[in-house]
Amino acid sequence: MYIATVNSTNDYLRLHPDVVTLRTDYQTAGRGQAGNGWESEPGKNLLFSTRLKDLGLDAGEQWLINILVSVALYKTLPHSSTHPLTIKWPNDLYYGDQKLAGVLIENTLLGNRIADSIIGIGLNLNQTEWHSDAPNPVSLKQITGMDYDPDEVMKTFLTTLTELVPEMRRLRSTYMQHLYRREGFYWWEEREVSTMPTMNGTRTEQSFEAQIMDITPQGELVLQTRNQDIKTYHFKQIKYIL
Repeated sequence: MYIATVNSTNDYLRLHPDVVTLRTDYQTAGRGQAGNGWESEPGKNLLFSTRLKDLGLDAGEQWLINILVSVALYKTLPHSSTHPLTIKWPNDLYYGDQKLAGVLIENTLLGNRIADSIIGIGLNLNQTEWHSDAPNPVSLKQITGMDYDPDEVMKTFLTTLTELVPEMRRLRSTYMQHLYRREGFYWWEEREVSTMPTMNGTRTEQSFEAQIMDITPQGELVLQTRNQDIKTYHFKQIKYIL
């Protein structure tokens, strides 16, 4: 299904349970993870949501859907020899240190089972100028110099996604293999390290060097500092310093 303009493709699918996939040219209220906005010039990029039902997963296995979608998107996109294409935890796609695609997954639970998953994807295809304060966007056209048909890219992704569903429980090693900054020490920023107000009324943040050790079955990031301390974080408790 195609609609030229909607507020959010994820919201539309939530309100229309009979719709499986919706593509648009422009979202008036597009969202990223944790409510972040998403800049997209009308008609230039691929903006769509699709629905997966009855994956046979328990509520505690939601992280498998992140792995499934991230790997499917990774396999859909062309790869450059200049910079690696990687999966930035939890599910962004990066070209070098630049953001190529973002994913927003919203699950509906029925008891202890995942009944419905709405997967929203924003993929930078043909946009070459950026006007928001997003620090590091890049598009496929900027990488390859080619123009891309949004419908064709979407169809390729949906085919790949469908093919990978039966392998969902075996994709973790592929996800980890292509994880952004998988090897080496990098700077991180820990958010809200204290629940006590500071002098100016804001919460404190702290930067430190660490390497990625693992990702738990629940999707938590496990880091090891240079002092050998092991720290575990949920999404939005920690961020990369780019």
